[in-house]
Amino acid sequence: MTSTATSDGLGLRSERGRVLAAIMLCTGLVAIDSTIIATAVPSVVRDLGGFAQFPWLFSIYLLTQAVTVPIYGKLADVFGRKPVMFFGIAVFLLGSVLCGLAWSMPALIAFRAVQGIGAGAIQPMSVTMVGDMYSVEERARVQGYVASVWGVSAVVGPALGGLFSEYVSWRWIFFINLPLGAAAAWMLARRFRERVERREHHIDYLGTVLLTAGSSLIILGLLEGGVAWAWNSLPSIAIFTAGVALTAAFVLVERRAAEPILPLWVFRNRTLAGGNVVALGIGVLLMGLTSYIPTYAEGVLGTGALVAGFALAALTVGWPLAATLSGRLYMRIGFRDTAVIGSGLVVAGAAMCALLLTGDTPIWLVAAACFVVGAGLGLSSSPTMVAVQSVVGWERRGVVTATNLFSRSIGSAVGTAVLGAIANATLTARFAHPPAAVAGKLPDGLDATGSVLGGGAAAGGDAAAAFVRGALREATHNVFLALLVVAVLGVLALFLMPRRTREAVFD
Repeated sequence: MTSTATSDGLGLRSERGRVLAAIMLCTGLVAIDSTIIATAVPSVVRDLGGFAQFPWLFSIYLLTQAVTVPIYGKLADVFGRKPVMFFGIAVFLLGSVLCGLAWSMPALIAFRAVQGIGAGAIQPMSVTMVGDMYSVEERARVQGYVASVWGVSAVVGPALGGLFSEYVSWRWIFFINLPLGAAAAWMLARRFRERVERREHHIDYLGTVLLTAGSSLIILGLLEGGVAWAWNSLPSIAIFTAGVALTAAFVLVERRAAEPILPLWVFRNRTLAGGNVVALGIGVLLMGLTSYIPTYAEGVLGTGALVAGFALAALTVGWPLAATLSGRLYMRIGFRDTAVIGSGLVVAGAAMCALLLTGDTPIWLVAAACFVVGAGLGLSSSPTMVAVQSVVGWERRGVVTATNLFSRSIGSAVGTAVLGAIANATLTARFAHPPAAVAGKLPDGLDATGSVLGGGAAAGGDAAAAFVRGALREATHNVFLALLVVAVLGVLALFLMPRRTREAVFD
């Protein structure tokens, strides 16, 4: 594809603004879904069971999204951005309908995978279109507009998730995607035009299969280890060994592929390597808090889904506010220094979660910690993304954008799996040795946690409820400690990037 919105006559300010509005609506499709599902998880667990499997609702979505992002980048070069975006919206909406009709936790997990395949097209196409239409200087302003979508979603998503979970049904959190998706597709069909130059491309199918299989096995081992089988058991060893072997084979294939799905040259440049490592950590932090803040608020503090949703909303309110500021800041002090300031805030917010959130913490303090983390992520994610896009020319911008988003998605998927393993191991150890007053009064296994989620009371009475809440408190505390470690490592990763970034160094 040799022409962009600007070269096709859409560079006029008014037309470009309409395309941006359509892109923002497409972003909202994924943004609302990522915030609305978190507050509904406790309700889903109460209805369908399977607390030990609920991290898969995030991991499978993020995994299928991650491994399809590079493929969509290649397809966009062949067929153009627009058809790839339309395909993604259609698949995402199909997955939403199926999720709303799910009859069991395994079925819901499978349908979330379908949603992830659609989201794998929507998010990178949105970011790439913005990078195509606007210069580095303009992106400082436009980044705030796009980030504001997450702010709106932060209010609308958790609020709707809590309202549907408490007063209607959690199933409606998926059906709400249908009108939003239809509106996004209609706006893009009317406003976005592109001219595609057909060229021969070689899609790296073998690399895609190896990456998908290897990542899936590693995540399976992390999620089920210590729950379905012992860590040192034969199934665990076999799964991890196969996952590592397939991942190693993937690296070998990519070194020889004509057009690799994940080109290895992106890891040889300091700006690209540093940006991708930072994106990896952002994925872990974002999904870690999104997954476990509602569980902590409902299961430990005893709040309802709506209150838990508003506490989590502070995370994605702080993000766009800080992202808007980051545009002005990185034009003055540079990408890396801006991101370092943001990472410092992330460490502070993660420390608040790990050290201040106890069994009787006021909900406003939970929201404050989320807001600080969100502000830090906004100040660190936007500059690193723009830096990554600025060091390559047009012909490689889609590749590096997709790789950065791939890193964030893999971080989210693997991070969710690791954090899930930490939480499940903690709960399993606690439930294996309950006090005499509780023994025999709770459901077997980790599904006992469902008895207190959403502010309910355990079947065994007050003593059982107190025991389960204490177990959840310990589990979420260990998760927050792990997130603090990731936040500190994120600060160190930023120093892989040079302080000043030159534009289009690969041209």
